[in-house]
Amino acid sequence: MKGSVSLATEAETMAVGSQLAQICQGQGLFTLHGDLGAGKTTLSRGLIQALGHQGPVKSPTYTLVEVYELPAAHVLHYDLYRLHDPEELHFLGVRDFLVPDTLTIIEWPERAGRLLPAPDLALYLSLAGQGRLIEWQSHTERGEAWARLLATRYPQSSL
Repeated sequence: MKGSVSLATEAETMAVGSQLAQICQGQGLFTLHGDLGAGKTTLSRGLIQALGHQGPVKSPTYTLVEVYELPAAHVLHYDLYRLHDPEELHFLGVRDFLVPDTLTIIEWPERAGRLLPAPDLALYLSLAGQGRLIEWQSHTERGEAWARLLATRYPQSSL
């Protein structure tokens, strides 16, 4: 299932992240696609803070992964922008992607080649005028249910 929503502000992008947190309940795999400045980290910030993180959520561009141990979830936030070879994923703990009780968020997943499992939801962020456009596509049964929930929360934009 596919859908989309247009957003005018950073706060609205964070609100979609908050909605995703409610929908996924701290588990699953999200991939975030989009150019630099499209809002991937802002969306992640909204999601991670909605799960209970009180501090800043920064892009893990240089660390490649940020780990958040939260009361409601164990979150792994990856940014693969600086990945030079998909095989480097083995050093980042690619096996952690498959842990059932973990929420894994991956920015720049295309840098991983074919080494990642199918995400529950792939989210595509882009600039749209002064705002942003977020499109989503489900790839698993769980992701299909989440996409339906997103479509009910953002019905004006669903595809």
